[in-house]
Amino acid sequence: MSDSPLTQEQILTAAEDVLRRFGPAKTTVVDVARALGVSHGSVYRHFPSKAALRDAVAESWLERVMAPLTAVVAEDGPALGRLRRWLDLLIAAKRNRASSDPELFATYIALATEAREVVQAHMKTLVDQVAKIIADGMAQGEFEAGNPHTTALAVLYATSRFHNPAHAAEWTDPNTDAAFEAVWSLIVNGLVVRKE
Repeated sequence: MSDSPLTQEQILTAAEDVLRRFGPAKTTVVDVARALGVSHGSVYRHFPSKAALRDAVAESWLERVMAPLTAVVAEDGPALGRLRRWLDLLIAAKRNRASSDPELFATYIALATEAREVVQAHMKTLVDQVAKIIADGMAQGEFEAGNPHTTALAVLYATSRFHNPAHAAEWTDPNTDAAFEAVWSLIVNGLVVRKE
């Protein structure tokens, strides 16, 4: 076994591959080290425990989901269009993962269930991003005045069926897109300032 220096990214990539093959219940740090051709001590130098490694894998996946969303939040332009693009990207990212790599998606769900702090941080970021878009819309007079944070929570709760992995089994239902459009219509009616 080689003890050459490893990067966290190399370890996370190997961990994803091992998790895909063996699942979260059977994957060990030794399995990840073996896949990298190093001792398990090399992995432990980066991640002090199996739980820390699993949290890092979940966090890495969630960061990849967040990258395009963050770009939408930073855009200029009408808030309603930005909010719709943000939701569309979130939904597409989760659905694409579920359909293109179902084994790894199931693993991420299992890891996220255990990684409560990672998931809480992810949820806070989602709420903060939606709140920023909504606050912009309120400041521009596009959206009704209110509490952006409370409104952001309501938007995420209302749309959770379409992006929360707990509902992944429902995403293949042919009526899912129509259901989202109905929810979107309600969101628009609740947010947009009505012109007299």
